[in-house]
Amino acid sequence: MSLKLLIADDEYVIRTSVAKYFRLHTDRFSQIYEAETGEEALDILLNYRPDMLLIDMKMPIKSGVEVMKEAEKAGVKPVTIVLSGYEDFLYAKQALKFGAKEYLLKPVRAADILSLLLKLADQYVEQNCQNDEMKKRQIWGENPLALAAKEYIEEHYQEDISVSDIADKLGISESYVSTLLKTNEGEGFVGLLHQTRIERACCYLEQGYLKNYEIAYKVGFKDEKYFTKVFKKIKGVTPKEYKKGNRREY
Repeated sequence: MSLKLLIADDEYVIRTSVAKYFRLHTDRFSQIYEAETGEEALDILLNYRPDMLLIDMKMPIKSGVEVMKEAEKAGVKPVTIVLSGYEDFLYAKQALKFGAKEYLLKPVRAADILSLLLKLADQYVEQNCQNDEMKKRQIWGENPLALAAKEYIEEHYQEDISVSDIADKLGISESYVSTLLKTNEGEGFVGLLHQTRIERACCYLEQGYLKNYEIAYKVGFKDEKYFTKVFKKIKGVTPKEYKKGNRREY
């Protein structure tokens, strides 16, 4: 999943230096837009739909809050971090009301902003993957117990879980858990756990900013070689080949 970022700040030095720092220190974002005024920021939001927004509160023509408010009305809701020279609680309250995830007071280091952006980007990608799964379920329908079992796997896939954990959680036998999953999902516990981990891994590979061994541990595998083996079995290509293929596509 390729992410786009908009940096909106009327102070030229701040805007350009932060954008330059991001471009030098991460390849997480396929596109970084810059806006000098609130009106320009809103135009970019509506036309290019960036996934993430870093915006100053006080800007010419339209304030940061006005930009967020009008974008929300148009159905555009990027993951937003607000930068401000104002410590007033009212400003923070307005920003949070229109969806800001964080409210940072100037001056703040570009490195700290980037660290926060990457953390929120992880959460954004994870949520998108989960939303895609939910849409599929809504279309096809699913047994409630099977759904609960699958949700448990999706919530704990990074951990060292077993079929007995699900059985204890749902108050049913391990064999019944296996039957439910096989009947409703077409896979047993291990197969479904692997599928979930590999799908999450794909989200990270598509962004291309983590090394393969980092992704392996992030999605619950303890061994990179085993991760590669399972990945190739499910996707038909290695993680390295998958990453290269997506870069060519983008």
